[in-house]
Amino acid sequence: MTDLLNHDIDLSEFETELSGLTLAPEAQDLLFREAHTAYAFTDEPVSDAQIAAVYDLVKWAPTAMNSQPLRVLLVRSPDARSRLVRHMGGSNQGRVAAAPLVAILAADLDFHDELPKVFPVFPGARDLFADDVARDRSARFSASLQAAYFLLGLRAAGLGAGPMTGFDAEGIDREFFAGSAHRTLMVVTIGRTADDGQRPRLPRLDFDEVVEAV
Repeated sequence: MTDLLNHDIDLSEFETELSGLTLAPEAQDLLFREAHTAYAFTDEPVSDAQIAAVYDLVKWAPTAMNSQPLRVLLVRSPDARSRLVRHMGGSNQGRVAAAPLVAILAADLDFHDELPKVFPVFPGARDLFADDVARDRSARFSASLQAAYFLLGLRAAGLGAGPMTGFDAEGIDREFFAGSAHRTLMVVTIGRTADDGQRPRLPRLDFDEVVEAV
C-alpha cells in the first residue's frame, strides 16, 4: 500500500469507468461541459486544413438513407463577408463581420440526386423523393443532424462556434445560392474563443425533467 502511495497514478481510466461513459473526462469537458457558444474570438485565423479535418470527422453523422444533404459555404473574402452581413439581424451583423471565419450551413433540396452514389444498396432510392414537400422535410432534418455534428467537430478541433439563426434566410439564399437548391439553415461564426468571448453557463433541465420510460 505504501509503495502505491509513493507513485503517481493516472486515475482517468477509473473516472471514465465510474461515469458510465467510455469517452475520457477531458474529451467530455472539451465537447460538452466546458463548451460554450462563442460571441467573440481572437485574431488567430482558421485554416482550410482545420475545416477539412473537422469535416473528415463529422462526415460520419447519421442521415436518412445516408443522404448527407448538408452543404457548407465558407465565407472568407471581404466582399462575401460584407454581402452576408447585410442579411444578418441586429448584433449578429457585428459578430459576422468580426469573426475569423464564417460558415453558412445549408440543406441541399436536391440531395436525392446523390443517392445512387451514397446509397447504392437501393437503386430506386432517388424515386422515393419525387414529392417536393417530403424531400424538403427530409433534407432539412438530416442536414440539421449534420450541422449539430459540425459544431461538435469544431469543438473537437479546439475551436469556438457561434451558431445563429437571426438572419434573412431567403436573402442569403438569393445572395449565395441563386440557381441552386441549397437552402440556408444556420450561420456559424468560427475561431479561437476570446477570454471574454463566452457567457456564463445557463441552467439545463435535469434528467428526470426530460427522460421517462414506458
